[in-house]
Amino acid sequence: MSPVIFDKKNILVLGGAGFIGSNLCDELLKENKVICVDNFCSSTAKNIEHLLPNPNFVFINHDMNNELNLETLQELDKFKISFQGIQEIYNLACPMSPKNFDKNKEIIVLANSLVIKNGLDIALKYKSSYMHFSSSVVYGLRKNGENNKKVKEDYIGSVDFLSSRACYDEGKRFAETLINTYKEVHGLDTKIIRVFRTYGPRMALRDDQMLPDFVNNALNNDDIVIFGDNDFSSTLCYVDDIIDAAIKVMRSNQSGPYNVGCEVDVRLYDVARMIIDITDSKSKIVFEESKLFMSELFIPDTYKIRNDFGWMPVVTLENGLKKAILDLQANKQMRSF
Repeated sequence: MSPVIFDKKNILVLGGAGFIGSNLCDELLKENKVICVDNFCSSTAKNIEHLLPNPNFVFINHDMNNELNLETLQELDKFKISFQGIQEIYNLACPMSPKNFDKNKEIIVLANSLVIKNGLDIALKYKSSYMHFSSSVVYGLRKNGENNKKVKEDYIGSVDFLSSRACYDEGKRFAETLINTYKEVHGLDTKIIRVFRTYGPRMALRDDQMLPDFVNNALNNDDIVIFGDNDFSSTLCYVDDIIDAAIKVMRSNQSGPYNVGCEVDVRLYDVARMIIDITDSKSKIVFEESKLFMSELFIPDTYKIRNDFGWMPVVTLENGLKKAILDLQANKQMRSF
């Protein structure tokens, strides 16, 4: 890792204006200088606007399909990158919009290949530690009869590399291969976490991700729509727990990959009922045809990260939903002014 010459680390967050990325920037800024790179392909400036006044935060609007030379950017002069370099890189740069999945397919496949390479080349230049946010989709999709199946990190999985989801699912597998190749060839300090379904503040509304729309519709007393049947289930982990795991792995001498998520599988119908109860809503639950990018996924076996770091999710589903509801209520009130 590049040495820390000044008082704080320089940390680069690719895809930092997204749902998880912006929450990660919040946490990293407590002790570091953060360079957030995003092109708002599936994110929004609202997620980071509260960070812009912070002198230790700089936002760069850039498409990582193109090389990025940090030392030519005047706004980064105060971070003295030519002297101190970049100590850590977190990569979350990949569109995550179920609603716009078909439209974003080419962008997604490049995010899992060319964008990865450009980020790794920056890590190589500065000898940075590099963390990649991979996904549970590397194991494939849950099939009938596999509702209770937990997967460990050594599970090879089964992904159709020519399916209509392959740009994301197979793309995430290739991204891990590319990262591991750089590690073996160049000796880079790389880390991989495989993130399972996550929820919390700043999830996009009306994006077919269901959970934020569950909350929004409940607050409006509108129908809550589940894209699937009554048995559609998923694990759900609150975003703060995901970030805690990521930072623990980044600051260690371990590479992973690590499963990061909740081991409890819940029916989305029960989640919707919980939201209705918390908000005292009059909403009804209805079912519609399933979506390509909202499929049932495996349950993570998190023994490895629990054993290595003592990590486990600490935010209960009820408390996490209450936090997400409060955040959405606050945003709705701000928009009304």
